[in-house]
Amino acid sequence: MIAEIKLGLCNPPEPIYLFVNQGEVDGESFVWYKFNISQDKKIPVTQRALTGYLSELRLTTKEFKGKDNLKLDIVISADELYIVRTGVETNFAKSFLLAASIVQDFSKPLIIVANAGDENTVFCNLYDAATKTKIYREWSRDLDWATIIRDIQSLLGATSNSIPEPPLTPPKLSVVPQSVHPQDLRVKNIRTLLDYPLDLVREWLQFQDVDRPSLLDINQINELIKTMCLAWAANKCEYPNHAESSYQKQVVGAVASGADELTAINTWMQQLQASKAGAV
Repeated sequence: MIAEIKLGLCNPPEPIYLFVNQGEVDGESFVWYKFNISQDKKIPVTQRALTGYLSELRLTTKEFKGKDNLKLDIVISADELYIVRTGVETNFAKSFLLAASIVQDFSKPLIIVANAGDENTVFCNLYDAATKTKIYREWSRDLDWATIIRDIQSLLGATSNSIPEPPLTPPKLSVVPQSVHPQDLRVKNIRTLLDYPLDLVREWLQFQDVDRPSLLDINQINELIKTMCLAWAANKCEYPNHAESSYQKQVVGAVASGADELTAINTWMQQLQASKAGAV
């Protein structure tokens, strides 16, 4: 059934971005805000809760002050399309993921609540919109965030067809502008995750007589990614060949089986760090 189209003046069909941060503008405090790019101005959002359907969860690389940062985009379908954007390592992201990890049916609406914490931190509470029941999971130091993200994404993929669409749902923005080649973005996202020096990537490309990854064949790009990953793992393993063998099994093997590459690398990194910590 097609929703009735309202004719006349309206806002452009673009997502509404909510950025998570605790602060104050003109004496008005907030825990999340909109941002007017043309005026370089934060617009406080006084409501602390957003009700809607979780339709997508994705990792996005954004540049801030000359440095790439990995963000978690929480896409909510409601009266409009909302994208709650926060750092993937923030308390808000982790408290959201913790609660969302025990939700089994994303075809039902949820209430996302932003709560101020100490020292400018913001936490997230999640509620069942129908029953107003808080969704809660006990915190643990041993949580595998990459696996949690992957599991939620898998469940969303299985239930997305049953999520009601709001009237005049605007098209979802692509994470990547169409002018950016997928292989260039692939290398950029992985380099950001690994915090691998950009100069070393440029040097590697110069040896191949190119200035960007998309000019390489797929085997060369795979080799570049492997080089970055093994450089990161160089001081994480007791035996030199352990990093490469684990990379082949947990990253290359997982991707060949259909896993998201960025998530697989993140999981592999966490496992190596955990192994190193246990050996100390």
